[in-house]
Amino acid sequence: MTDSNIEFGDIHWLMDILQNIDVGLVVLDRQYNIQLWNGFMESHSGISPQKAKGENLFELFNEIPKDWFMKKAEPVYQLKTRTFTIWEQRPYLFRFKNYRPITGRASVMYQNTSIIPLESINRSVDHICVIIYDVTDIAVSREDVQSAHQTLNELNRTDQLTELSSRGYWLKDIEREFLRCQRSVLPSTLVMFDLDDFRTINGRYGHQAGDEVLRSVSEGIRQTLRQTDHVCRFGGEVFAALLVDTDEEEAVVFAERIRKMIERMEVRHDQQSIHATASLGIARYQKGFASAQDWLQAADKALYHAKESGRNKTTVYQPKAH
Repeated sequence: MTDSNIEFGDIHWLMDILQNIDVGLVVLDRQYNIQLWNGFMESHSGISPQKAKGENLFELFNEIPKDWFMKKAEPVYQLKTRTFTIWEQRPYLFRFKNYRPITGRASVMYQNTSIIPLESINRSVDHICVIIYDVTDIAVSREDVQSAHQTLNELNRTDQLTELSSRGYWLKDIEREFLRCQRSVLPSTLVMFDLDDFRTINGRYGHQAGDEVLRSVSEGIRQTLRQTDHVCRFGGEVFAALLVDTDEEEAVVFAERIRKMIERMEVRHDQQSIHATASLGIARYQKGFASAQDWLQAADKALYHAKESGRNKTTVYQPKAH
């Protein structure tokens, strides 16, 4: 076998590899006309190499942003350095449908792209090679993980029974608002409220009935709130509200609206009518509070006073005179 036969065989094998490799290969000249279009590109675009050859890339695929692509490609021509894009920056270069059965949830093929210089014999770069990698499996898996994290964060932020904010998430709001109040002249107020004799409701009607009462109260609270109000299920049958830029008088109006709403509420469960009342404690931010915990304890003291003095009432925290 002669050397020329070996070289011809090598070229034949190379072309066979280029046409069957599982990445897209596109060679462009200095005017961005297509000079090579392999089998991967034909399979996903439906355009044969014979038809693609000589066609201008941007005319054949007008969805490719010309300015953006040229900004990526020109340094490859001029500096002889490769560049790349990843799907997080731009989901795809060529809008190909996703045909992979494992990742059928994705409508398009996510792509990473490399652009490499092709030097001629005289070391000039008159052509570049664009390599297209199908990374749909990776992208979909990453998006699944991100979606799972987002769902977990939402679950952590929300009490599942009442669909109000969770205690942990609400306490972070209090910390932020406490710091803001230290710098602001506008007051903010906490309201804590507790359903009276809730254990009796659970004991008489059952825990499912108790849950239904909590859901009904929570729905009534949501209909009463302003957009700036933050309410959580603090624990068990205890709720807490942060009323931003609200003084004690305005907080009393809010609290009394909640108290009367609960007092009027009738919850039907297993053909039984259930009624409840609530006691509420109010504490406006005071400069004497050393921490958000002090603020919260003041509202809790007001709530305790309301329950000790007869229940189904609203009490405002009164700081001790020095």
